[in-house]
Amino acid sequence: MEARYLEHALPFVKKMEAGRKEQFIAYFKTAPVWLLETFQMEEMEKGTVFVREGEPVETIFFILDGTIKATDYRFYGITYDFMRFDKVYAMGGMEIIMDLPVYRTTLQTVTRCHVLKIPKGKFEKWIKTDIEALKHEAKLMGEYLLEQGRSSRAYLFLQGSDRLAMLFVERYEKYAKKGVLNMRGDRQSLSDATGLCVKTINRAVKKFSDEGIITKNGRQIVIDQNQYIRLKSIVDTVIEPDS
Repeated sequence: MEARYLEHALPFVKKMEAGRKEQFIAYFKTAPVWLLETFQMEEMEKGTVFVREGEPVETIFFILDGTIKATDYRFYGITYDFMRFDKVYAMGGMEIIMDLPVYRTTLQTVTRCHVLKIPKGKFEKWIKTDIEALKHEAKLMGEYLLEQGRSSRAYLFLQGSDRLAMLFVERYEKYAKKGVLNMRGDRQSLSDATGLCVKTINRAVKKFSDEGIITKNGRQIVIDQNQYIRLKSIVDTVIEPDS
């Protein structure tokens, strides 16, 4: 299906950020008209839990703008945010391909998001009868699992402030604008994202701030390019950089 037709049939596509628009068009380039007719749009406020681990798969979600996170609650009752998404992935697509009846993770909006919803039965009918769509979804799923696996293995060898340094590096590489990252400095959020206790987070943030590796600006943490390089060098002493 041509990009021009998708933009005509789905007016919201024209409003998407360029990168996500390209990803969206690539994902649905072979989608039949009957699938497009099932699309439903919803605006979700920040902090909305829209998928819960263990609940039956009924809807496939695509994030059109904003950021969401995946959370695991299985470890001693500790909340662990193990992945953030700001790309066009099929949330629930992995479960469809693997014939899993329930969602395998909890998903929550980090920012306000516009979300596209597709009924499970319609999405499954398309993805399992269109080889190009299936290949594309499998490729995206493999890329996600590879990234998540590499990140999880890296955290095994990082402790305390080094683990927080890796989080800052990852956030900088994904979200910095014009060489500067502005991120929330909420200690509980940093704890959830790293698996470290709040007390350890407080010590690490103070250490990095005192050493000038990060800058605190009210409730925000600011990291410029030079600070990013210093944080990256901390991580690289433990984990060999990609060649």
